[in-house]
Amino acid sequence: MAAVELTDRQREILRRLVEEYIATGQPVGSKYLVERAGLSVSPSTVRNELAELERLGLLMHPHTSAGRVPTEEGYRLFAQGVLDRLEPRPGTLEIDLTGAGTEVESALQTTTEALAQLTRLLALVSAPPLEAATVRHVEILALQPQLIVAVVITSTGGVTKRMFALGEPIDTGLVSWAAEYLNERTGGLPLGSRGLRQAFAEAGLTDRERGFLELLRPAFTDAAGSEEQRLFVGGAANLLGEARSEDLPTYRPLLEALEQRAALLALLGDALGREGPFIRLGVELAHPGLRHASLVAAAYGLHHRRLGAVSLLGPQRMDYEMAIRSVRAAARELSEFVEDIYAEN
Repeated sequence: MAAVELTDRQREILRRLVEEYIATGQPVGSKYLVERAGLSVSPSTVRNELAELERLGLLMHPHTSAGRVPTEEGYRLFAQGVLDRLEPRPGTLEIDLTGAGTEVESALQTTTEALAQLTRLLALVSAPPLEAATVRHVEILALQPQLIVAVVITSTGGVTKRMFALGEPIDTGLVSWAAEYLNERTGGLPLGSRGLRQAFAEAGLTDRERGFLELLRPAFTDAAGSEEQRLFVGGAANLLGEARSEDLPTYRPLLEALEQRAALLALLGDALGREGPFIRLGVELAHPGLRHASLVAAAYGLHHRRLGAVSLLGPQRMDYEMAIRSVRAAARELSEFVEDIYAEN
């Protein structure tokens, strides 16, 4: 649809009408806009403007009601206005990530739960890319005189085991040293980081130590390859619990769409190429189950690299101002958290 040019008065009338419809779910008429919304124009002027907004495809009459409701394009224009009025810096959100320590997965889960509880919408938070999963713990064990196993446990809970057969009896001292060294040098490092690669090529290592570490290195490569990008979801029960009976036909396909994680991750991937929050509605979501839904998202990450996205998914009749404030604040909280973990890696 071509860009719609509105007068300031039309924008104000549209904004007031959408805000009232979001708050009540009831069609809004000219009488309300004049008497309760404080518009300083005559009822006949408001009626004419409402008719024009309807002609432009921004409003519609539901059934025989005297009032009007927003169309998808009306919501889109309203939501863009909310984005245009954003404060330069995001606000704060009551998310306590101190208990997460250095565990990214724990921080993502906490953020998802807090967002869902605060907004009563579906909260979706994508994990950092596969190679950004960090090393939590390493075990190097001698199983037989010439057989060892390396176990790499990542921050996302992934466990990779790799067997290595040696051509000579195992030096148990070297095994113990390697386990201690790798935990000390690789713990907390992303699997795809330069810091992890450097741990296998330290200048101070002897040829024997470097050769043994090089033998073990495929365990870390396997760990990176076995990681699946995760999507944290929260709030489905809240969404259904607060849905009106007439909204259920909209909510059911939305919840069914949650089963298609790859499609949702692709949607959130759009946030990684953008500065600030963005909104997608209806047909823009390119999924039949989301035809009557809206997605509000913002990226989190490092100063030089975005790692994932925080988002809220719900009906088009959602509180966009609250949703945008929430995802911006949550994205900032997560960015500060991951900066401490990844910045030096």
